[in-house]
Amino acid sequence: MSNLVISTSSFDIDNNPPLQHLLKQDFNIITNPHRRKLTEDEIIELLGNDTVGLIAGIEPLTARVLESAKHLKVISRCGAGLDSVDLAAAQKKGIHVLNTPEAPAQAVAELTMGFMLTLLRQIKSIDHAVRVGQWPRTQGGLLAAQTIGIIGLGHIGRRVARLCQAFEATVIAHDPYVNQAPTGVTLAPLDTLLANADIVTLHVSYSTDTHHMLNAKSFAAMKPGAIVINAARGGLVDETALAEALQSGRINGAALDVFEQEPYQGPLLAVENTLLTSHVGSLARESRQRMEIEAAENLLQGLIKTGALS
Repeated sequence: MSNLVISTSSFDIDNNPPLQHLLKQDFNIITNPHRRKLTEDEIIELLGNDTVGLIAGIEPLTARVLESAKHLKVISRCGAGLDSVDLAAAQKKGIHVLNTPEAPAQAVAELTMGFMLTLLRQIKSIDHAVRVGQWPRTQGGLLAAQTIGIIGLGHIGRRVARLCQAFEATVIAHDPYVNQAPTGVTLAPLDTLLANADIVTLHVSYSTDTHHMLNAKSFAAMKPGAIVINAARGGLVDETALAEALQSGRINGAALDVFEQEPYQGPLLAVENTLLTSHVGSLARESRQRMEIEAAENLLQGLIKTGALS
């Protein structure tokens, strides 16, 4: 009997038709016993020697991991990003790698909008004050009055643009791979975006080229009092430099759902004007269900294509 591994921290197998089909084909499904992001050694142990298919989370699927999984044929990422997968090593081993870029897009876009509104209206600090007996008359800002700078116009970035336009905000964007912007969105060089945006939000994948793309130099180049949002990938932001920019008042607020090291234990924990969430961007019930079904369907089709399932 061949094994299928699901390495995400949670997964609804019972209500997933493609997985139920695979169970009827005598595949054995192994799930993540730790219910968190796995380490390199943990995913090696979970894959073992008899795994042919993997529904992957964000654990490091390095060349070492892929080499250890002798019979692995298909990796189906439950999510959009593939930066955790050594794609060159997978190609060398003939492993098919698939993802679900569309399924989580709305959930991440809506979380991004929640970050913007919460920071602009200072909802977090007002809530805290009311709970300790204060009654602050805090004046916030309108999203409609802001210029939103979107870095990355993929599935999520385009949704964020549309939602911001629905609030009547001005939207500018930077994406070197896009020649034609959506209606009403102005493409701009990165330095122009940083200098003019009231809110800078990241929606790009992580790579060596995008490592710390927002750093001390970037924060110094931003419009004074700007807001920074990262609901894309950890490593895009130099978190120490961001903490310093926030503490100095150069940056007015920040919201991060992703971090270089998770769970996060860095300097932003001590900074008041921040929102920090635990990599929950895709964890809206409806989006998560769609993402899991698409990941399982990708796995099923990949197994058929590779001959692991007739």
